[in-house]
Amino acid sequence: MIERFLGWLGETPWSVALLESLYAWPLVESTHVLALGLFVGTTAMMDLRLVGIAFRKVPVTAFTGRLLPWTRIGFAIMTVTGLLLFYSQPLRYYHNVFFRVKVVVLILAGINAAVFHVGAHRNALEWDHDTRPPRGARIAGAVSLSAWAVVVITGRLIAYNWFDCDIQPQPGWVNWLAGCAAVLDGTE
Repeated sequence: MIERFLGWLGETPWSVALLESLYAWPLVESTHVLALGLFVGTTAMMDLRLVGIAFRKVPVTAFTGRLLPWTRIGFAIMTVTGLLLFYSQPLRYYHNVFFRVKVVVLILAGINAAVFHVGAHRNALEWDHDTRPPRGARIAGAVSLSAWAVVVITGRLIAYNWFDCDIQPQPGWVNWLAGCAAVLDGTE
């Protein structure tokens, strides 16, 4: 059902035009990478402050107040361009092991950020000037740094077709993890 929908989506005129475009696809991909740099760069700076490794003399609220608008802009652009990249080859991305890992880690990073913002960050004024933030903030910063490192690495590895479903035979675990039709049909 999902594969059929994604196959149809990938054959729509806009999807085909985006993928085959001489200028649009490279522009979208480049914009995605630049927005990722903005988002991950500002996020890493805030996370390093939360972990207590860097910017220890800067009040947390001043730091986040200045960086969060840029982080949100980077996130918005990164999300739109990421969806466009997925739209250009939805079935290929769906079956890509690295894409699947990236999506799971993105969800975990989002949960981590939400927990931080409704938890430790709500009391940031209490520990604003502390060089060592509370345990919850340090954990959130460390989880965020780790998650975004995995997202960047797996995002980069998506470009390689080591585990694409059309490259057979592959180990059964690879077919299972990628959701390849060969495994689903029992034809591996």
